[in-house]
Amino acid sequence: MNLLADYLYTICTSEHIHKLGVKYKSMEFNDKLQQLRKQKNLTQEELAEALYVSRTAISKWESGRGYPSIDSLKAISKLFSVSVDELLSGEELISIAEMENKEKAKSFSDMVFGILDCTMAMLFFLPLFGQQGDDMIYMVPLIALTDVPAYIRIPYLVLVSLTVVFGITILAFQNFQNRLWMKSKLLISLMLSILNVLIFISGGQPYVSVFVFCLLIIKGVLLIKQR
Repeated sequence: MNLLADYLYTICTSEHIHKLGVKYKSMEFNDKLQQLRKQKNLTQEELAEALYVSRTAISKWESGRGYPSIDSLKAISKLFSVSVDELLSGEELISIAEMENKEKAKSFSDMVFGILDCTMAMLFFLPLFGQQGDDMIYMVPLIALTDVPAYIRIPYLVLVSLTVVFGITILAFQNFQNRLWMKSKLLISLMLSILNVLIFISGGQPYVSVFVFCLLIIKGVLLIKQR
């Protein structure tokens, strides 16, 4: 009788564990994370500290509004002694990998746009501007362009300076997560390049126009690839 009772208990326990395992696997990631955290008696703040992320990130993951990065997933797996496959399905892992690739491509585009805008500072020192002399046209940098009307020279200086400053801003705030900034920064950079091309063409500066147009083409190609 004892042997039969032990056998039946083992079967029931095994079925219970199996059901729990099936239930756990069918759970969404946010529910799994919340359950694992509570099993370890951790608050969201404590878990955030252990994973080196913000408490907002933990809240976002547990509410189902996003997924952690691959590195964070590995940290979660190590902390709770579970495999990444147990945390996420194959489709979810593929989705996260694709999302990370898009983020990396976007980050690369931001960096290139910032560098290209900063490259406009070269116009202050490269002799690309045509300036009429006594009997010929001299090539001078923007800072030496003096024999032109102020209503032409000042817009040149303002627009080039504004473009350079905006490029520095893009590089400095590359990881700034404000939604409006993330959506508008590349568009503003593109519009500045278009304005630069138009103003230099209208001012009869062919070499500068070609230089700025090349930068504009690079930006356009990057935007097309990003989409």
